[in-house]
Amino acid sequence: MRSFFKYISIVSLAFTIVLALGSCEATKNANNKQKGAVIGAAGGAVLGAIIGNNVGKGGNGELGAVIGGVVGGTVGVIIGNKMDKQAQKIEEEIPGAVVERVDDGIVITFDENSGVYFDTAKYNINSASKANLDKLSGILIEYPDTNVLVVGHTDSVGSDTSNMLLSERRAKSVTSYFTETKRLSAGRFTTNWYGEQTPVADNTTAEGRAKNRRVNIAIVPNEKMKEDAKNESGGN
Repeated sequence: MRSFFKYISIVSLAFTIVLALGSCEATKNANNKQKGAVIGAAGGAVLGAIIGNNVGKGGNGELGAVIGGVVGGTVGVIIGNKMDKQAQKIEEEIPGAVVERVDDGIVITFDENSGVYFDTAKYNINSASKANLDKLSGILIEYPDTNVLVVGHTDSVGSDTSNMLLSERRAKSVTSYFTETKRLSAGRFTTNWYGEQTPVADNTTAEGRAKNRRVNIAIVPNEKMKEDAKNESGGN
């Protein structure tokens, strides 16, 4: 019973945040395509990944690994400025990726049209994908005080079971590239996978399926960044 109420609380929080994103000034001033990108990134990459884990739909991330509450006050401004600079750097270095600032974090979407490619039914990282992951690795090294969530998704072609396994292997291959090939600290990374469960486009069209075959990467401030910002602000 306690787990059930915990689940209800998490889902309620998620919907509250999504509704807030839908009503904020930045979203109001965006066109429909931009609105979809902002809300979709928040729901699909961060909230969807966390909720999916907590209701047992795959993945192995922990709630606290991604969201520890939005930081307010002067501390929040300092953290926001740092994350803004990192997001801008990612946009400059990897122009094909969709980069969104969501609360204190950054959500990056790589699909077949924007950076990380997988051959059909495969999960090995090819040379085109490596080039973009190498660039992102350099930025993660430059900005070390963050944690990273990698989330894999597929389209609806194939069985639920095979798609879940494929998205797991693809997400893990990206995380492994960061931690084993590029030697980034494994302690920074959490990996989740959702198969075909969280589409962002219409699976009945080839274009939509290409968008759904994607990897999301969420970058959030770690405790060191928060503590440094607190010290810099004088505790305000």
